[in-house]
Amino acid sequence: MRRIKSKDTSPEIALRLLVRELGFSGYRLHRKDLPGKPDLAWIGRKQAIFLHGCFWHGHDCPRGARIPKTNTRYWQTKIEKNRRRDIQHTAQFTEQRWRVLTVWECELKNKIALAARLKAFLTPTS
Repeated sequence: MRRIKSKDTSPEIALRLLVRELGFSGYRLHRKDLPGKPDLAWIGRKQAIFLHGCFWHGHDCPRGARIPKTNTRYWQTKIEKNRRRDIQHTAQFTEQRWRVLTVWECELKNKIALAARLKAFLTPTS
């Protein structure tokens, strides 16, 4: 697991490219002073985006729903801890009146739908 990158992964770079293509900039990456170190954060706007890997965070898509055949108990426990931690981080942001968007790795396959979702989240509401 040491070889698994936590920053600047190809899905993360693809998300950043899409956000920039939509015309949104000024975000900060992996802010350690924020709960869960969101992948993208707009501090002044109080908005954060987390990009979750489907397997690592237990998404209900085909890739996220599979459990390795070896060391099953370890993986189930690890994924469940990740999910609980994700819920906790989102709750902390909500308490601080931030808006949070979770993007799943599998959503990157449909760029049109993801772009619409990102645009709806990032467009300021008056």
